[in-house]
Amino acid sequence: MKSNVPIAVASRSFSRHPQLRAELLEEYFSVRFNDDGVALEGTALIEFARGREKLIIGLERVNEAFLAALPKLRVISKYGVGTDMLDREAMVRRGVHLGWTGGVNRRSVAELAIALMLSLLRKIPQAYADMRAGIWKNRKGKELSGRTVGIVGCGHVGKELAVLLRAFGCRVFAHDILDFPEFYAAHQVEPLALEPLLQRSEIVSLHVPLDDSTRNILNAERLALLPSEGLVINTARGGLVDEAALKQMLKEGRLAGAGFDVFTDEPPQDEELLQLPNFLGTPHIGGSSQEAILSMGRAAINGLGENALPSVERVDGDKTCNTTT
Repeated sequence: MKSNVPIAVASRSFSRHPQLRAELLEEYFSVRFNDDGVALEGTALIEFARGREKLIIGLERVNEAFLAALPKLRVISKYGVGTDMLDREAMVRRGVHLGWTGGVNRRSVAELAIALMLSLLRKIPQAYADMRAGIWKNRKGKELSGRTVGIVGCGHVGKELAVLLRAFGCRVFAHDILDFPEFYAAHQVEPLALEPLLQRSEIVSLHVPLDDSTRNILNAERLALLPSEGLVINTARGGLVDEAALKQMLKEGRLAGAGFDVFTDEPPQDEELLQLPNFLGTPHIGGSSQEAILSMGRAAINGLGENALPSVERVDGDKTCNTTT
C-alpha cells in the first residue's frame, strides 16, 4: 500500500533517474523531486525539505541548523555510502533516523581503482595523447599481474578490491584499525601497519572515510616512504592525501604516478597537478556505474522505511575503516 508520508529528494542524480523516480512513486504519493537540478545548500535546502517527514540526500550537507529548522523531519536516507556530510550527533539529539546501507557501490569503486592502476602502469593516457598528436610511439609499461598492492582501509570497497587483485596474482597487504582474520586467510591478504605497508607496496590504494583521524593520512612524510616506482590511487575521499606534496614528488620523479577520483576541492583548482603526465584524474565517478546508481537508489528508498535506524546506532557502528565508501 502506498504511503501518504511526504517525501523530498534533494539528490540531483536520483531526481533525474527515471527508473528510481518511478520506483519511489510506487511507494509514496507525495514526493518532491529536485527537478531544477540545482545544488541545494543552506536556506535553499531547508526550504526544499520544509514540510516533509522524510528526505533523500546525496552530497547535501546536514547540520544542526538544518535539523532545527525542520522539526517535522523524521528520517534522512542516504543516496550513496559516504556519511561525512552528516552531523550524526545532531541527528541523534533531534531524534532523526538515518537510512544508510554500506557497500552498495563497492564493485563500481573497486573496478575504477583497478582501471586507474592499469592505465598508469601501461601509460595509456600518454599513449593516447601521442596518437592524437600524430605521434606513433611505443611506450613500454608494466603489468598489474604479480605486483604488490597495499590497501589502506579494508572495509566494503577494500575487501572487494582485494578479491579482484588476487585474480591478477597480486600480493595484497591491508591496513585497517580493525582485524579481519577470516577474510585475510580466505583471500591471502597480509595485514600490516601503515608505515611498513607504504614501504613495501608498489601500489597503494586508499579506501578509508574522511575524518579527523584520516585527514592527510598520506602526508609528505608518509608519501616519502613509498618507492620511487610507486603509484598512489585514491577513489575514497578528497583530503586523505597532501596533494601539494604529492605534486612535488610526481614532478621530481620521486613517485611514478597517481590516480585520483576524488580531490580536496572539487572540482580541483590545481591545474599544474592535473597537467602532469604521470597524474590521472577522474571527476568523482567511482560510484557512477549504471549498476551502482540503481543499487544506491534502491538502498535509499529502502532506507526511508523500516531499514532506517536511530542515528546513534549508526554513529556507534560507523567509526572504523570498515565503513569505507
